Amino acid sequence: MASSSTPVPAVALVHESAEETLTGEAVALDVQPIGFFLRAVGCLIDFVVGVVVLIGGAILLTALVTNGALPESAIGIGVISLFVLVMVAIPTVVETLSRGRSLGRLAVGARIVRTDGGAAGFRQALIRALTGVLEIWFTFGAVAAVVGMFTPRAQRLGDLLAGTASERTRTRRLPPPAPGLPPGMEAWAALADVSRLPDRLAARLAQFVRGADALEPAARARVAASLAESVRPYVSPVPPVDAEMLVRAVSSVRRDREYRALLLENERAAALTEKA
Repeated sequence: MASSSTPVPAVALVHESAEETLTGEAVALDVQPIGFFLRAVGCLIDFVVGVVVLIGGAILLTALVTNGALPESAIGIGVISLFVLVMVAIPTVVETLSRGRSLGRLAVGARIVRTDGGAAGFRQALIRALTGVLEIWFTFGAVAAVVGMFTPRAQRLGDLLAGTASERTRTRRLPPPAPGLPPGMEAWAALADVSRLPDRLAARLAQFVRGADALEPAARARVAASLAESVRPYVSPVPPVDAEMLVRAVSSVRRDREYRALLLENERAAALTEKA
């Protein structure tokens, strides 16, 4: 899919939000945190898997004691070891080796990453697992749910202590092709800030640009004037051009930068997967 020829400035205005990840070099990454509901679903899947493993381990331990393979005095040690294995050891090993993935996160399309956007390691996985004993296992997820509802990225207590967050790994589809930048707008496009443009308004611009040629001249001019009036407060600087050219230029720049951002997001997700 080809993008428009609009050059993207080396330094762009960045509006920090809850969905941005700031790296150690002060570069803002447009990553998408997983929502609270999907994160809760993934956690529930992992919790159920852990309960199944606990039950299986308890049955195996009981069978070994019944058959005389283990003395009855070993039951206490076996139970403690089983709990440590399921609640701490297995989650830590799985999360470390898979770079932040688990069965539940695979199901909802999520991954645990550091808050600076890097891959989570053993230390982060261990802190999350140890904290999870209290906030997930001992309280059946109540503490994790309460904390997650009041944090911007649905982070649980273990994430806050480990410096991690849950990131969406199923990236959005690339936007559809749009007509290129109108001639003579290249210098403006290199400096233009269109990042404050609301997504719904950007979608209306793209829809108009793709279907403008099929409109009657009077309707086309009227729609272009209305869209241009809505666009001007979100664009800086506003070029001294007619309404339709402004709409086409803003739509092209927005689409080109969105396309590049999604490509970088896909490349970053692929790099984290390769490290795993």
